[in-house]
Parts: sequence; C-alpha cells; structure tokens
Amino acid sequence: MTPLIDVIFLLLLFFMLSSTFAKYGEIELSNATGGGAASETPAERHFVQLGTERLDLNGAPITLDELGNQLETGQVLVSLYPDTTSQRLVDLLVRLRGRDELSVLVLE
Repeated sequence: MTPLIDVIFLLLLFFMLSSTFAKYGEIELSNATGGGAASETPAERHFVQLGTERLDLNGAPITLDELGNQLETGQVLVSLYPDTTSQRLVDLLVRLRGRDELSVLVLE
C-alpha cells in the first residue's frame, strides 16, 4: 500500500510542476498585403524604435503609455534594436491593437 501512495504522490508532483498556470494572451498578426493603387492622400507615418530599455517615436524618447495615447491613425513602422526581447515587442503590439485606423508594420 505504501509504494502505491508514493507513486501517486510522485505523479501528482510531476503533473503539478510540469503544468503552467499563466494565462496566455493572443495577438492577431496579419500578413503583408500586395501593393495596390496609391491613395490620393498619404497616410500619416510614424517611426518607432524599440529596445529593451528604450522607446523612441520619430526620434524622441517616449513611454509605452504616451505612445498608446499619441498614435490613433496612420501607419506605424517599428524598428527593433538587437537587444529587444519578444515580450517587449508584445507589450508594444498590445498597446497599439484594436485601432481600425492604425496599421503596424514590424521591420526586420
């Protein structure tokens, strides 16, 4: 009886330690579309440089909260520094999602 309890305890411990309890978020990414006819009025373009500790909008330092408030329409081009983490990029994309008039393009 004791070995059975030990095995059950080890299985319980294994499944508890191997499972994750964090909730995963989901971000929709769309593929780039082919070029179409040029519109008569050029869209407003913003250039964002993203690093681990640094965030610049059109060359001026800014925070994530301010960036989400300032960008409402146009096209956002995001350039990544080599030290940028994927979590930092996801944080930026979460701030900018849900706006119909705003398109985000991450540059390689």
